[in-house]
Amino acid sequence: MNSEQIDNPSSGFDHELNEALVSANIADGYEEFLAVFDRFYAEQVEVASEDNAAGLVGKSRVLPILFNFLMPLYVMAEIGGLSVTLRYSTIHSDKRGEQHAEWSLDLLGILGRRVTLHWSSARKWRGSHVVYERHYDHRQIGGTLTIIDLDFSTPSPRVEITARPS
Repeated sequence: MNSEQIDNPSSGFDHELNEALVSANIADGYEEFLAVFDRFYAEQVEVASEDNAAGLVGKSRVLPILFNFLMPLYVMAEIGGLSVTLRYSTIHSDKRGEQHAEWSLDLLGILGRRVTLHWSSARKWRGSHVVYERHYDHRQIGGTLTIIDLDFSTPSPRVEITARPS
């Protein structure tokens, strides 16, 4: 444990959460991300952003938003060949008990076209659970990816139906 973690025990949990997020592979499925959310976030977590300062309160309200983000990403990665890389770096904060990080999500299409989404997050912890998370400073580098950037040409498995004699 480093000196920052001794002074602020939530930084250890924050590091563990961030590492779980960047280690999960969306091409293998979205379930691991949902398990991370379930493990680290309090039942009455409050999540806010620049677009929604009022935020959402409760896992049951945040989960559909998370699912609507993860499901298309999973399909594009697993079936369409999109390469997805999530990275973060810790940002020093003077606010005790608040953990900040800068995030980048790289999406690389099959023809090499890339879009990178950047944002920052601030989290407050109670024990081992996030009770508040805010996303801010959203920006995008690169244009929107299109169907050309994906490969859905792999044929579906062929299913043969054979009649059984009665």
